[in-house]
Amino acid sequence: MASHRLPSSWRRRRIPWRRMISPLLLVGLWQLASSRGWVDEHTLASPGRVAATARDLWSSGELQHHLAVSLARVAQGLALGVTSGVALALLAGLSRVGEELVDAPLQMLRTMPVLGLVPLFILWFGIGEEPKILLVALGTVFPIYLNTYAGIRGIDARLVEAGHTVGLSRWGVVRHVVLPGALPSALVGLRYSLGIAWLVLVVSEQINATSGIGYLMTQAREFLRTDVIVVGLVVYSLLGLSADLAVRGLERVALAWRPSLVPA
Repeated sequence: MASHRLPSSWRRRRIPWRRMISPLLLVGLWQLASSRGWVDEHTLASPGRVAATARDLWSSGELQHHLAVSLARVAQGLALGVTSGVALALLAGLSRVGEELVDAPLQMLRTMPVLGLVPLFILWFGIGEEPKILLVALGTVFPIYLNTYAGIRGIDARLVEAGHTVGLSRWGVVRHVVLPGALPSALVGLRYSLGIAWLVLVVSEQINATSGIGYLMTQAREFLRTDVIVVGLVVYSLLGLSADLAVRGLERVALAWRPSLVPA
């Protein structure tokens, strides 16, 4: 009997639409509850009002300004955190001495709540940009370190021996065997780091900030503007989703050699 299944390329195109059904239904129920008076507008603004507020903020340029500030903070913090995490993972994963020096302190720091360090960071670095960027960096360093370290230690020893057999130097083995083998785990760590970066930024921008999406939400809270608060939450969620999709695209390109990621 002939199969009537759609081609895989068609299935891939239809999957995103199916994923949108649940969010659209939730928004529809939200709008219905607001229009029927089941939800007070002062408690939670309706989707229509939120959309109108977002349009007004965009038209005035206020949303773009705060968005640019938040993106800059995340980019700087993420770059610092990812670079440090990868460097520490290489040090701990490729050397027994490095593991003894690096892994234990990082495991101890990992259990500390990052947001609990906010008061100390303000005392140490003031109320400028430094504490916000460093908090993002600190929150993102652990996922990338743990996953990259696990990827390095999970490399098959036979592959390393094969590299030495064909004449690769120690650096050659690291470059051509260890790093490609650890890349899938490192990209998983990057996805986790991106999510944590936005979570940390939400809080850090609501403390002694004068700009950013978090600051916009804090100001809105003072005036009971739930529509602006929801706009900020939506922006954060869309930024997180976009970052995750970007890493997934990077995975498809960087890991094209893996059979599971080769298009059918």
